[in-house]
Amino acid sequence: MVDQNVHAYRDDALGDFDAVALAEQIRTGAVSRREVVEAAIERTNAVNDRLNAVQMDCFEQARADTERPRGGVFSGVPTFVKDNTDVAGLPTCHGSSAFTPHPAKQNGGPAAQFLSAGFELLGKTTLPEFGLTASTEFADRPPTRNPWNLDYSVGASSGGSAALVAAGAVPIAHANDGGGSIRIPAAVNGLVGLKATRCRMLDQPGVRQLPVNLVAEGVLTRTVRDTAHYFAAAEQYRQNTVLAPIGLVEGPSDRKLRIGVVRRDLYGRLPHPEIAQVTDSAAGMLAGMGHEVSDVSLEFDERLIEDFKLYWSMFAVAMSASFKAHHGRRFRPSELDPFTKGLAHTALGNPLRIVPAVRRLRRATGTYEEQFTDFDVLLTPVLSQPTPLIGEHRPDQPFEKLFATLVDYVGFTPINNVGGGPALALPHGHLASGLPGSVQILARGGDERTLLDLAYQVEAQSPFPRITATAEM
Repeated sequence: MVDQNVHAYRDDALGDFDAVALAEQIRTGAVSRREVVEAAIERTNAVNDRLNAVQMDCFEQARADTERPRGGVFSGVPTFVKDNTDVAGLPTCHGSSAFTPHPAKQNGGPAAQFLSAGFELLGKTTLPEFGLTASTEFADRPPTRNPWNLDYSVGASSGGSAALVAAGAVPIAHANDGGGSIRIPAAVNGLVGLKATRCRMLDQPGVRQLPVNLVAEGVLTRTVRDTAHYFAAAEQYRQNTVLAPIGLVEGPSDRKLRIGVVRRDLYGRLPHPEIAQVTDSAAGMLAGMGHEVSDVSLEFDERLIEDFKLYWSMFAVAMSASFKAHHGRRFRPSELDPFTKGLAHTALGNPLRIVPAVRRLRRATGTYEEQFTDFDVLLTPVLSQPTPLIGEHRPDQPFEKLFATLVDYVGFTPINNVGGGPALALPHGHLASGLPGSVQILARGGDERTLLDLAYQVEAQSPFPRITATAEM
């Protein structure tokens, strides 16, 4: 057992600032861009040997870029981009050893939108192969570990980004979410993670051509205001005019909401008692704050989870075909990890089920919106089980065993990827392991403002767990 807490906080230019405060320090000249970048590099180097969260760095380029500052609300703030997103001059590895990538020629849309806020890029972060599972672990190399306790999973697929933000190496990092991949690592690392409304942000190439677009781009942060300011900045780069703008949500209002508490997953199963206790605590707190809180059950087609599982399996086939087309002999299918191969086999073994499954998934957007007929937001767990130990989700175990474990673990997050609406993971309380607890709040499509407003209220009422306090204990 490794059993230790790892963080990088120290008395340097980064201090204990969130991204908004750090950007203000830079703007006023209290610290220089070079000082901030050097501090972030030192912090990253101090923890990464134990966390294994950096896929590749570009430290020298970051140092050079401090001499050519760019504008933006986060100008000069150091960060990382998840390594399934093209960044000019860096290869995109997608967490896989099955191909040898060339450096990207230009920024992909998500990276361009993210970096437009003025960040200083330090490198790219780890993810499990193609982002297909819920823990950043690998068949052929060491896992990425949770800085709150290195024995535990950091979540996935934005696990590397989460580890570096939670450990204090950087205050904010890029992430994306196709089945919970922003919210899961946020939940197990005590972070704020907003999965935005479908098509709110620029997407990865080809995502919008899929029968059902599950993926949303975003960030992982330690404060609600960092998340709010980031989405406002991203809209300055590109706003989806079909959706009402989020704008800048600067703090809590006194608005009282109708909140439905969802205590069972789509199979009708209760989560682990520790998870239920965290959800109960949050529901009681919200009621005490004056919100109208009542229990509600999700009303979806009972086949939704099975349809999602089949559609998720199709991703393995689609990604393998895409990489073969783009990388030719540099793509080696035999070196894909066993979980990816198992997913592909599942999809290819059920061809007649795929078309009706896709039809039902496409209807789920309307069903999702119906859940808000009597409520402004829904409160749910993020995950059905406490944070697993390293190894429980290792991708080289028998496929059927791992897939069953995954389904039992991820009982609540896929609802929003299928339904398309926004969902926000918020830290709340602790688990018996000492790791942070978390809850999820959902809103109708396009209503991120309500989620951010309520998140500010929660943060003020119940300050988020701090990794430094855990270390001191």
